[in-house]
Amino acid sequence: MSAAAGWIAAPGTALSGTLQLPGDKSISHRAVMLGAIAEGTTRIRGFLEGEDTRATARVFSQLGVRIEAPSAGERIVHGVGLHGLRAADAILDCGNAGTGMRLLAGLLAGQSFDSTLAGDESLSRRPMRRVIEPLAAMGARIDSEPGGLPPLRIHGGARLRGVDIATPVASAQVKSALLLAGLYADGETVVREAHPTRDYTERMLAAFGWPIAYGPGFACLQGGQRLTAIDVDVPADFSSAAFFIVAATLLPGSRLRLASIGMNPRRTGLLEALRAMGADIREENRREQGGEPVADLVVSHAPLHGIDVPEDIVPDMIDEFPILFVAAACAKGRTRVSGAAELRVKESDRIATMAAGLRALGIRVDELPDGAVIEGGPLRGGTVDSHGDHRIAMSLAVAAQRAEGAVSIADVANVATSFPGFVALARQAGMQLRD
Repeated sequence: MSAAAGWIAAPGTALSGTLQLPGDKSISHRAVMLGAIAEGTTRIRGFLEGEDTRATARVFSQLGVRIEAPSAGERIVHGVGLHGLRAADAILDCGNAGTGMRLLAGLLAGQSFDSTLAGDESLSRRPMRRVIEPLAAMGARIDSEPGGLPPLRIHGGARLRGVDIATPVASAQVKSALLLAGLYADGETVVREAHPTRDYTERMLAAFGWPIAYGPGFACLQGGQRLTAIDVDVPADFSSAAFFIVAATLLPGSRLRLASIGMNPRRTGLLEALRAMGADIREENRREQGGEPVADLVVSHAPLHGIDVPEDIVPDMIDEFPILFVAAACAKGRTRVSGAAELRVKESDRIATMAAGLRALGIRVDELPDGAVIEGGPLRGGTVDSHGDHRIAMSLAVAAQRAEGAVSIADVANVATSFPGFVALARQAGMQLRD
C-alpha cells in the first residue's frame, strides 16, 4: 500500500534500543529565517528534512537568499542582512507549513516589496486572521480570502510601528510573527500572552545578537538592530519523540532511549501529563545545545490511569494532544481534556478526527467544544482515516500497537511534512507498521 493510500499497523511488542530522532521543526524554520536576514553565513546542523522546513528554505531562495545543502540535515545560509531580501517573481508556496506562513507574514510585512503567501489545500483552510489583525495594528497591510484564509497578499512599503499588544490566542506563531515584524518597526514591540507559549523565537533572536527581553508570557524588543550569523545545532524534535514516548509507555517490556531531545519548558507539557498518569520517563545527560535545553529520555513501560489534564499545561503540549488521546485510550479510567479549542483549527479538527479514529477502534470518546472525555479500554482492529493530518496518522499507528487486530490508516502522505522517516524509525524500534 502506498504512503498516499495509507499504512497497515499491527499489534506490537516491546520497544527497545536508542533512537536518534529528526531535528526540531520549529527551530529549523526559525534558523533559516533568521539566518537569511542576518549578516554573515549561518551553518545549521540537525535541520529537519521535512517538506514544511524545505518549503521555508525555498521561499527564502525565491527572496534572493543563497542556501546550500551540503548533506542531509545541513544547511548553509548566506545571509543578506535585515534589508537585503528582494521581491520574488512568483507566489511564495508554504506547502503545509502553518508555522512558515504565519512567521513569514510578520517578516514580510516590513519589506519594501509586495509578496503573496500561499499553501496547500490543508493550509488554505487554516485561520490567518489571528496574525493579520495584530500585524495590522502595527501598520501592516495584508489582504486575505474571506474569513481570513490564505493566500495572504502582503503589501510592501508599510511603515511599521512598535506596539504593546496582548495576543488574542495563546500561539507561539502569532507571537513570533509580531516579533519578526518588530525587527522592522519604529520603536518598541511588546507582546503579552495570557498563557505562556514556546520561546524559540526569543531564544534564537538573542543567539543571533538581537537585544530582547523575555520571560513566560512576555517579550520585548526594539526595532532597527542587526542580526549576526551563528552556527545552529538543532535539537531532536520533542513532538517527534512524543509518539515513541507513548508507544514505549504502552507496550509491556519496553525500555527505549531517545537521544538529545529538545526540552524547551514551553514544549514539554506532555511529560507532565504522562507522569501524572503514571508514566516512567527519566531524563539523563541534561545540557544545552544551540541555546536550547536538551536531554536523553529513557522511557519504560508503565500502566497508566486517567486524569483531568491541567489546563495550565495545555499551551505547552498543543501539538501532542493526538498522541495523548492514545495514551488516554489505553489508560485505566477516564481522562478529561479541556481548554484546548486550538485543536479545532490545526491541520484537521484534531478533536473530531481523533475522536472518530478512536471510536472506530472501540473507545468511547465524548467531544467537548474545547476538548474531550476519553474512557480507556481495549482497542480493536479496524479502519481509520487521518484526514491528511500527519500527527493523527502517527498517533493512530501507535494506538494500533495495542489493538487486538490490524489497523488500516488512510491518508498518511502528509507525514512527510514533519517526519519523513517515521515508518523506518518505528520499525527500527520494534513497532509493527508497513506502508
